Amino acid sequence: MDAAALWQRYQDWLYYHEGLGFYLDVSRMRFDDAFVGALKPKFEKAFKDMAALEAGAIANPDENRMVGHYWLRDPDLAPSPALKQEIVETLEQVEAFAEKVHTGAIHPPYAPKFTDVLSIGIGGSALGPEFVAAALAPDLPLMGIHFIDNTDPAGIDSTLSQLKDRLKSTLVIVISKSGGTPDTRNGMVEVQHAYSLHNLNFAQHAVAITGHDSGLDKLAKSEGWLETFPMHDWVGGRTSEMSAVGLLPAALQGIGIGEMLAGAKEMDVATRVAEIKRNPAALLALSWYYAGNGRGEKDMVVLPYKDSLLLFSRYLQQLVMESLGKEKDLEGNTVCQGIAVYGNKGSTDQHAYVQQLREGVPNFFATFIEVLEDRNGPSPEVEAGGITSGDYLSGFLQGTREALFENLRDSITVTVGQVNPGTVGALIALYERAVGFYASLVNINAYHQPGVEAGKKAAAAILDLQKRVLQVLKAEGAPMTLEALAERAGVPDRVESIYKIVRHLAANRRGVVLQGNLAEPASLRVSAS
Repeated sequence: MDAAALWQRYQDWLYYHEGLGFYLDVSRMRFDDAFVGALKPKFEKAFKDMAALEAGAIANPDENRMVGHYWLRDPDLAPSPALKQEIVETLEQVEAFAEKVHTGAIHPPYAPKFTDVLSIGIGGSALGPEFVAAALAPDLPLMGIHFIDNTDPAGIDSTLSQLKDRLKSTLVIVISKSGGTPDTRNGMVEVQHAYSLHNLNFAQHAVAITGHDSGLDKLAKSEGWLETFPMHDWVGGRTSEMSAVGLLPAALQGIGIGEMLAGAKEMDVATRVAEIKRNPAALLALSWYYAGNGRGEKDMVVLPYKDSLLLFSRYLQQLVMESLGKEKDLEGNTVCQGIAVYGNKGSTDQHAYVQQLREGVPNFFATFIEVLEDRNGPSPEVEAGGITSGDYLSGFLQGTREALFENLRDSITVTVGQVNPGTVGALIALYERAVGFYASLVNINAYHQPGVEAGKKAAAAILDLQKRVLQVLKAEGAPMTLEALAERAGVPDRVESIYKIVRHLAANRRGVVLQGNLAEPASLRVSAS
């Protein structure tokens, strides 16, 4: 395709939203009009499916749940007055609490004000707040924020060490819908332990974001925590950034949550248009379907050309992969759907994996995230002719896009004027809707996650086995082989699992001793220390 034809294609497929200062360019995805025409019936169904969701249809039959994250930024859309009231009251509660914390009306026992926030959560309860903090927190935030988003003891120690003597002025947010998420519970117990070591009352520093009457809700109220906020039953973790899960940490940092909600609401309006070319989320879903042949055959490489948007690819990993990575379709057929997502940032990627993107395995399509405003203020000249560092960044983006297309690598470019709460809210809303449309196109349920639950059950089984192994070792006394240990534990077919359990326990000096050649596991003898 010559330059004139490409320029015309760019104009034909460019989407622009004046209110948001938002552009979407899918012209470098090489679909043709026939392809778009063939997908129109699927899109007609997708538009209807999305309208039904927003009206309150059951989206997750596994748990008999609605999906209502759209109502969070427009409560008037909620399907009942009670739900609308809950949304409005939660937002008011978040704003009032943050204001009292900032003024010192709510403060810790041994400091005039809270200085830091420690957020404990996993998955969607962490990735959204982490992305927003990295993208939007001011250089001098009203409160510094820290995250425990894993059950890694060394990682927890590292986070707590950053707080040091500020632990006494740190507000802890514990986020778990069920209240029983093991990773979050472990983080909470570890932090409670740290507070006790400093003779601090954890309850006087803690708030909970959780489901109504969950175990965590009951614990927080019984111990007299500072506050509890609802985690709505109809909001999934990966779409919870506009709920108290994301709004409370953002408000405490001084981020404009009202602007973020307004940007998301405006993008929601734009993505309700039942016409592919005039709907940016539909254009994304169309491009994803084309790139992967409706089967996820190519990965989505997300390249944000702005340091503050580095974590956007991590946020999208969960949103896209947990929503779309499904074994069964809605009829129960095995389809193994999904789109793999990974990313770095420009221009770091110029010196990393662009070489492979340009000349290696063509198993991907790229998504460039472009920000027009370089910085708040003028830039110095770094090269004669008025060239700035921001000009280089823009040049790298345009050059990479051209180099990829020349070698038959497709790309999408998302452009915003600047990184601010409104545009970040709009980006989140855009991709939430695109995931919903794509799920309809490929006939899967985007709003459940049976694979995640299967992993949790398998982990629980390993921990139960560990308890049994320790009981056997204490009862036996004498060293025994792994095979004998498995027999005594009643699981002769789980020798490998038992080997990994005792190796871990021995490495951490947890009452287990291994004797023998570590390079030959079958030679080992295990005993209690």
